[in-house]
Amino acid sequence: MEKRLLVPIDGSEQAWTALDHATTEHPGAALTLLYVINPVGGTAGVSAGAQIADVGYGEEWYEAAEQRAESLFERARERIGEREIETETTVGRPARAIAAFAEENPIDAIVMGSHGRDGVSRIVLGSVAETVVRRSPVPVTVVR
Repeated sequence: MEKRLLVPIDGSEQAWTALDHATTEHPGAALTLLYVINPVGGTAGVSAGAQIADVGYGEEWYEAAEQRAESLFERARERIGEREIETETTVGRPARAIAAFAEENPIDAIVMGSHGRDGVSRIVLGSVAETVVRRSPVPVTVVR
């Protein structure tokens, strides 16, 4: 049975390193690339009293996020060559969305990058990789 790997991508160098690791270490695995659209970033710049629907900002922001996902998926295809990949986009907080996707789909493992923060910066900024490790229903490989 072919292993199914989930590789979250966000355009960071760490995500590309994780994709490289997944393709090198698991040459026969089926890959699903996941881009998470984080709604927390979608309201930046909207005044406190404005309704997103009133200004049309929400739709524009979402369309831009979808275009970014497609651009990243295309870069990933170029990076890994002829290998076939599935691509998925979801909306939510990245760590929760990644773990939920793995739980709701036939995924055997997650391979993801980490920024490698430690100390106060990790506490203040949080760690998507750390949260995924804690919440994931499948094994997680974190690549630095």
